[in-house]
Amino acid sequence: MVEAKNPKDSKVISIDQVFANDLNNYDTLFGGVLMKRIDNVASLAARRHARVRECVTASIDSIDFLHPITQSESVCIEAFVSSTGKRSMEIFCKVITEDLVTEARKVAATAFLTFVALDEETKRPIAVPGIIPETDEEKYLFESNAQRTTMRRERREHSKELTTKISIEKPWNQ
Repeated sequence: MVEAKNPKDSKVISIDQVFANDLNNYDTLFGGVLMKRIDNVASLAARRHARVRECVTASIDSIDFLHPITQSESVCIEAFVSSTGKRSMEIFCKVITEDLVTEARKVAATAFLTFVALDEETKRPIAVPGIIPETDEEKYLFESNAQRTTMRRERREHSKELTTKISIEKPWNQ
């Protein structure tokens, strides 16, 4: 049996600055740039929890952009495993910005991603340790996981159905 761990055992914190080439035409951070950073930090948290070489993103439930991020701010992404299944891990990501002049901080985004740990040889999903939450934040995320899991299953079923209804023809030939 794989032992359970605390969320802090998987915690990864990444702090970066916003450069001019990261900005869109509104002078705020491109959503796609933030999405890539979130996926990268979440991947590290998943690998730290499962202690494997490979973890793959199975889904991204949502990335909620709560406040725009400007070039005058630093971007801190905190990620940790908030819940687990048999072979999957839910990673919670919190994006905190800090104005480097005024020190004002805010939660700019939140995200939930699901990762699967892979066996190094077979590349098949493997069992992962469970989670024992400690802090109020960790307990809330752990306890509210059932609702997110239900939504994930419903969304996945809808996506499977959708693939039977949409065209795979080359759009330029239509």
